[in-house]
Amino acid sequence: MAELAKKPANIATIIVEEKLTPPWKEAWISFYKNRLALAGLGIVVFFIIIAIIAPIIAPYSFKDQVLADRMLPPSSKHWFGTDDFGRDIFSRIVYGARISLWVGFFSVLGSVVAGTLLGIVAGYYGRWVDAIISRIFDIMLAFPSILLAIAVVSILGPSLQNALIAIAVINIPNFGRLVRSKVLSVKQEEYIMAARAVGMKDTRILLRHILPNSISPVIVQATLAIATAIIEAAALGFLGMGAQAPTPEWGKMLADSKNYITQAPWTLFFPGVAIMLTVLGFNLMGDGLRDILDPKMKQ
Repeated sequence: MAELAKKPANIATIIVEEKLTPPWKEAWISFYKNRLALAGLGIVVFFIIIAIIAPIIAPYSFKDQVLADRMLPPSSKHWFGTDDFGRDIFSRIVYGARISLWVGFFSVLGSVVAGTLLGIVAGYYGRWVDAIISRIFDIMLAFPSILLAIAVVSILGPSLQNALIAIAVINIPNFGRLVRSKVLSVKQEEYIMAARAVGMKDTRILLRHILPNSISPVIVQATLAIATAIIEAAALGFLGMGAQAPTPEWGKMLADSKNYITQAPWTLFFPGVAIMLTVLGFNLMGDGLRDILDPKMKQ
């Protein structure tokens, strides 16, 4: 009888402990159980560390040209071999991690800020404001993203900074439409109507209630968009419209090596693997975050 009397208390204790678990801790536990997402996080962290300590681990400068060492295969002296100018490919890939991650992070950051702002305004105020912003998004989405990026870079001029701006611009509609759809559902909630009824200003409603409740899908989309931005930066670099020589951008390295695919395949293999692994890492991590933050996936 004593044991039976203790059971309800134990059950109640377990329920209370579960309710007291912080949301961030619950999210981390769910993320930790997803092995693929954890592997993606490991890949991303690895490349971030590589980018930070690039000057320490790179055996050579990324722009040093030694014509006597042209097209050397991988060896103990040059781990990834050398390119057509005798530059060490390992050093260039290590420094290139800084450029690719920099373009990925900051282009997506610009897209998130601009897209979220436009999406909130369109979804909350509606009517002609929503119509104008939505039509702008539709026009931008009517063009293939890479063609729109090429058009922006053609106007601004080929450079790494302009490629970053172009990538940020073409991703704005994706975040804007995502936030708009979320705001349209959130603003119909009773607590939003109550806030309006008591005379709360629109700015306060947007910042304190609507934005926090609309940000989860944006985080997931941003993680996946970084991978896309890295590919787009590599594509612009491959076309000669992104980073310019001697900047060690991975897409530019592929473009410079395409004529030597049979003579020196390592000049294409290692930059390609670096792009593939980085994109894979962000995609796996984004899928894991989506499983945690998307209520539909939880169900």
